[in-house]
Amino acid sequence: MTQDFRIETNGATLSGWRREGTGTPLVLVHGFGGSRHDWEPVIAELPADMALIAYDQRGFGESPAVPGETFSHAEDLLALLDTLDIGKADLCGLSMGGGTVLNFALNWPERLRRLVLVSPLMVGWSWSADWVERWKAIGRAARSGDMAAARELWWRHPLFDTTRQSPSADRLRAGIEAFHGSQWVEDLQRPELPEVDRLTALSRPTLLLTGSHDTQDFRLMADLIAGASDQVHRVDHQDAGHLLNLELPETIAREIAAFPRACSKNAQKGHF
Repeated sequence: MTQDFRIETNGATLSGWRREGTGTPLVLVHGFGGSRHDWEPVIAELPADMALIAYDQRGFGESPAVPGETFSHAEDLLALLDTLDIGKADLCGLSMGGGTVLNFALNWPERLRRLVLVSPLMVGWSWSADWVERWKAIGRAARSGDMAAARELWWRHPLFDTTRQSPSADRLRAGIEAFHGSQWVEDLQRPELPEVDRLTALSRPTLLLTGSHDTQDFRLMADLIAGASDQVHRVDHQDAGHLLNLELPETIAREIAAFPRACSKNAQKGHF
C-alpha cells in the first residue's frame, strides 16, 4: 500500500509517498528541476513488494523552499529518515539527487546499508568552462524574467541529447515545462567543501550506473567515484546518456533490484 506524506522538518515541508514492503526501504532521490515523479518509469519495473520511498527535495515538486533560508539536501534527507522512523535505508539518487545521497553516505554511513548512484554529481564540483557558460546563459534568461527562454536553453542542453532522441522526450519536455526555475535565479543550498576530497571514505557497497554519452563533467565525476573505493561497482551503459531513469528504466530497475543479492554474494566472498 502506498501512502502520501508531508513532513515539516528543518524549516521546510517535504512531500512524497511511501510504499510498504519487504526488506530495507529504498529511498529514491530525483535530480535538478525534477520531482519524485521522475522515478515512475523505474518504479513500474521494480519488484512490487519492494519497500520504497520517493520524495520531492526542498524547492522542487511539492516541497517548497523558504525564501532566503539556506539548507542542505543531505540534512533534509536525514531529517526525513528520522521523522519516518527509518534507522537504516538503501539510497538511490539521480544526478543532483546522486550528490545528495553521496553526501549523506559520507556524513552518516551508519544510517545507510547500500548506495545506488545514477549519473551522479558531487557536492562542491568545479564545473568545466562549457558547463559554466551554459549555466550562466540560463541564469541570465531566468533573472530577466524570460523563464520560457531559460527552459528552452535547458531543454537544448547537451545533458539531454540522447533523451531528446528517445521515446521519453515528451516526458522530459513536460517535466522541464513544469519546473518553476527559481533555482536558476537563486540557489539556496549551503556551500560545502568539495566532495572529491572525501571519496576514499566511501564505506558502503555502491552501485554506480552511468551512460557513455553523458557530458564531460559527469563522466569525470563518475570516473573519480569509481576509482576512489573498492566498494564501488560500476555499470556503464553504451549508447545511453544522462537520464537513465527515462532512457533505460527497465534495465536499471533490474540492476537496482539485483544489487542487494550481488552484495550478499560478494560479502560471502569477502569482496564487500
